[in-house]
Amino acid sequence: MKSSELVKNTLDQIPETKPNAKRIIGLVKERGRITGYQLSDNTTVEKQQAVNMAKQGEISGVGVAHRGDTEYLKAIPNDEENDNLGNLPSVSAKN
Repeated sequence: MKSSELVKNTLDQIPETKPNAKRIIGLVKERGRITGYQLSDNTTVEKQQAVNMAKQGEISGVGVAHRGDTEYLKAIPNDEENDNLGNLPSVSAKN
């Protein structure tokens, strides 16, 4: 099994993306933990709101995974390292 197939298997959902879906361009962190995301329209959303948006196809390039009872977003694997969520810059929360 290819590593990209293995990673895709760790995702609970890969929602179909709407044509006007936003991209995640930054991570909002508190004490090193992701608490939200900055989107391509420069809005910031809380982590759970982003999960809900992704499930509705409103955020592209991500799937939904879980750890315990907590859902979170994970980049859909591709051949580009620079668009992995962990490689995105940290930003300040601003709504």
